[in-house]
Amino acid sequence: MSGNLLEIKKKIAGVKNTRKITKAMQLVAASKMSRFQSRAIASRAFVWDLLNVLDRNLGAQSNSSFAEVRKEGKTLFVLYTSDKGLCGSLNTKLINALFRSDKWKNTPEDERMLITIGKKAHDYAKSNKIDVVEHFSGVPEKLATLDAIQIIDRIISYWTSNEVKEVIFISPHYKNSFTFYPVMKTFLPFSEDTVESVLGHLEEDERPEFVRDENQFMIFAPSEDHVLDRLYEQIIQAMFIQSFLELKASEYSSRMIAMQNATDSADRIIKDLTRVFNSIRQAKITQEIAELMGASMALEDED
Repeated sequence: MSGNLLEIKKKIAGVKNTRKITKAMQLVAASKMSRFQSRAIASRAFVWDLLNVLDRNLGAQSNSSFAEVRKEGKTLFVLYTSDKGLCGSLNTKLINALFRSDKWKNTPEDERMLITIGKKAHDYAKSNKIDVVEHFSGVPEKLATLDAIQIIDRIISYWTSNEVKEVIFISPHYKNSFTFYPVMKTFLPFSEDTVESVLGHLEEDERPEFVRDENQFMIFAPSEDHVLDRLYEQIIQAMFIQSFLELKASEYSSRMIAMQNATDSADRIIKDLTRVFNSIRQAKITQEIAELMGASMALEDED
């Protein structure tokens, strides 16, 4: 009996220690989520402004290599996931969004290329023997422009070298602290469909209003093609950073909820173990009283 009490007491202490860890992780995740949430939403406005500039000059796209519609080449998929776990179903949803999509399934294996950003995506691809042409992990949370450009330049190089005919990003869209969902965005080639793929998952009240002008008096220097090419590169950089920030906001949101659920589960386990502990202790006390009373009555009978 005493052995059971000691074992339960150790279990309660262990669960309490675990609860302290999950509670601390919950608070840290909530703090980081709030920071990345504000940054992700702010980055959307910048991307929308760049898309608006592009949308107002769609008539000039035809001369840019970034708007070239190609019939030959591979399809490049860029999959975002986190480096760490303990963030609920985030990584599973992102991975399934790509590998269970019709786009992935209908693309012949020899015409697919995959770039993974985040350790979880690379681990999944490696365990399922899916070829990965580039892998980036350990991307700093305080993503500097230089860090982003180094990754973006590698992605763009597949397009400029004419290896691919399409570039598709798979990343989460952060809606609120409890809701996110994966989206597939067609980055290249640029067209009106590209703008829609970026904005199509937004609610009507979230969608920015674009003002279309012919810009007949716009002066481009040094040339129209050069300005548009730089604009495309800036949009890709901005969309990459925006997707990364939304990934981090979704990651810490999911981790906060997961750690909150773990903390609640620990509370329930502690409550159940305490109830069992008290029940066994009460039974032990009752047994000891009964034994004392039995011994006392036996002594009285002898007298």
